[in-house]
Amino acid sequence: MPSVDNQPLAGCRVIERSRSVAAAYAGKLLAAMGARVVLLEPEEGSALRRAPPWLEGSQESALFAYLSVGKRSSVCDLRTPQGQADFVLELGEADIFIDDTPLDERQACGLEPESLARRFPELVHVSVLPFGASGPKARWNAEEVNLLHAGGEGYLLPNGLSNELFPDRPPLKIYGHFSEYQGGSSAAMCALAAWWAVPAEGGQYVDVSVQDAVLAVGAFALQRLGDGSLEHRTTRSFRYGGVFRTLDGYLELLTLEDRQWLGLVELLGRPAWACEPALADPLERSRRGDAINQHIRDWMARHPTEHIVARAQQLGVPAAKYRTPEEVVRGEQERARGLFGPATLASGREVEVLVAPFQFRCTPLLRGGAVPALNEMSRETTA
Repeated sequence: MPSVDNQPLAGCRVIERSRSVAAAYAGKLLAAMGARVVLLEPEEGSALRRAPPWLEGSQESALFAYLSVGKRSSVCDLRTPQGQADFVLELGEADIFIDDTPLDERQACGLEPESLARRFPELVHVSVLPFGASGPKARWNAEEVNLLHAGGEGYLLPNGLSNELFPDRPPLKIYGHFSEYQGGSSAAMCALAAWWAVPAEGGQYVDVSVQDAVLAVGAFALQRLGDGSLEHRTTRSFRYGGVFRTLDGYLELLTLEDRQWLGLVELLGRPAWACEPALADPLERSRRGDAINQHIRDWMARHPTEHIVARAQQLGVPAAKYRTPEEVVRGEQERARGLFGPATLASGREVEVLVAPFQFRCTPLLRGGAVPALNEMSRETTA
């Protein structure tokens, strides 16, 4: 069984002051790898404690539970002398400080990067803001929908089959907090890169922009701007392949290589149209993409999803079913890899949450943990 001491980030000490999903997710990723993460909260608790969706039959936030499992909680009001004193003590023992305090509030809270750098020369201070801490938009606020479109993904959605089925839909927002999870992932990786450099370079101030992180997701679309190609949701799609409706659901299929195309031909039963010699040329297949997709759709609509996916896997054709959340949680693959673990809420209720979107072969991550009660650390001290 894995223990705390052999976790990848055992001994790493993190202070998190977060309002946004992005900053909280950065802390979650570090906590999942074994770092000791202390969440500094205002007297009323983090706003994320009151963020939907709610766990069934309760007023407890499922989002907060997911983002905070394995962390500790301490109330710290930086606008008071006592709060400042407590904060200095915490930072004095910290390796990484994750902060999404708006720029206009940092001076009053004693969070100016230059001041913290002088006082804590080996601290990695990670700023996580919608548009970063520099530039003309540094003081702008943004919600998830703003970030998704500012990063370009909204311009490209819905595309492919979704655009064909619903051509009159306006630009969409991906469900949940896609953009902020990208920003949090970027912040966590930047934090670790800077922390590993401390012995040689000392502490650093790291400026993370959620918009930049979302732009990186669409890097291929940005690269195509160089050759004059501007992708749009009405034109962006795989030449053939993509999302298909089956007899009982939906799946996604890709055939980027010749061997995958040959596997697809076998999957379809070697129909005459697919065996035409001209289609051995990938460029010709691209030119005939619309016609090929129509043939594939006609075939997909007559077969059940699970059968298609199982046979595609045997033939080396990348294909995956679009599954419901319940199917994901109960999935054989997910169970075998231990992707979900128990989390104990402040109320004592136990739920399952995703441990992390990655695994380590030699040092398995701890499965499970507690969602911190507000100010639990102070209560332990005074008990």
